[in-house]
Parts: sequence; structure tokens; C-alpha cells
Amino acid sequence: ISLGLVGSEMCIRDRSNRCDMNQEAVYQTLLRTTQDAYAGNAEMTGFTPFPDDIVRQAVTPFHSTCCDVFCEDKKLVSQKYPALQDAIRAASDAVHWRQTYKDTDIGDDFMDQFACYCIIGENAPFMSAAIRLFMVYMPPHFYYPWHHHPAEEMYLVVSGNGVFKRKDCPDERLTEDDTSFHQSNQPHAMETLDDPVLCLVAWRDDFETPPVLTPPSDMS
Repeated sequence: ISLGLVGSEMCIRDRSNRCDMNQEAVYQTLLRTTQDAYAGNAEMTGFTPFPDDIVRQAVTPFHSTCCDVFCEDKKLVSQKYPALQDAIRAASDAVHWRQTYKDTDIGDDFMDQFACYCIIGENAPFMSAAIRLFMVYMPPHFYYPWHHHPAEEMYLVVSGNGVFKRKDCPDERLTEDDTSFHQSNQPHAMETLDDPVLCLVAWRDDFETPPVLTPPSDMS
């Protein structure tokens, strides 16, 4: 991987104002643990190989309430990917938290709890022409309604579990190391029960069109 480093090195301070890690080290640990988890799962590498054109890019951190919900969740425990889970959390103050459904009627409660930031892509510390890569977190008893997008998508469960729904497919209860593939524009939804879920999410093709909520008429 070729990493063109951009920007100065800084310290990330947690809420007790303690300097935890050098910012560049945080980003590089996030990339390394992401690659390790991705490369270790055959479904992910079969979906699309981990890219070899990654470059470092500047990112302006943006905080959202969902970040606090994610960071304060003590129920997330990963047996296979503890290093990745820790790296995703360690980067929480140094990333741009996404507001994918801002200005829709999805509601503030959803926006305050659904946590997502981009690891490789727009407003992310890294860029590639071949892939977009995100983290996605949902707390217990949470419903992510039906939505779709042109990009093909693969979810990898890092920790926790949830019910994954795809149009014209049976619901699946997925747990750590399981995957779910979404075809282009295939409506899909997710729901958590008593446990939260943390996922690594990959997109291939058509990165320009964001997700949109699927109208009920399209589900019949």
C-alpha cells in the first residue's frame, strides 16, 4: 500500500483531556486493523480485493451525538476482531461522522443513535478509486428502515449481532464474522434486538449516489 501522508501530526485528547495517541498513529492503526480483518474474511475478499491504491488524505473531524452513543456502549465485545473494534473507537475524535439521512423525515432519534464514518472514501483519512469502506454501529433495540443505493455492498459483522433483511430474501440473524451482500438497488434493512452491532461495510461501483429510504410502494 502506498501511503502519501498529508497534514501535520497532532494529539487526540479524550474527554478527560488526556493525550491518548498521536493522530497519525490512530489513522494508521485504523487502516492496518481494517485491512487485517478484511483480508481474513473470504466473503469480503471475494466481494472485492482490499485495494492497493490507498492514499492518505486530509480529513476535517466532525462530531455527532451518535459518536458518544457508540463510544459509551459497553456491550460491544469482539472475539475475532478486538483490535479493529478498538481502532474504530480510538479514531472516533479524529473522523468525520456521517449524517447520511440529514434533512429527511427519518427523525432525530435515528440520527442521534445510528453511527457511521468513512474509513476509505470521501471525508475519510484514506482514499481509493476501487472501494468505499465504512464503519456502521447500531445500538440495541434499533431499527434501520428499508433503504437502497446503486453501489453493491457487503456487511461484515465485527461485534454484536443483528437481524439483516433483504427484499425477496429470508431475514438472517448475523453475528461476528458473518456477512451480508446487497445487490445494486436491492432494498435492505437492519434491526437489533437485545445487543448492539458493529460492522465493516464495503461498497463497490457507483460511489456517487448516496443511500435513500425505500418507498413502501417499492416493497410490495
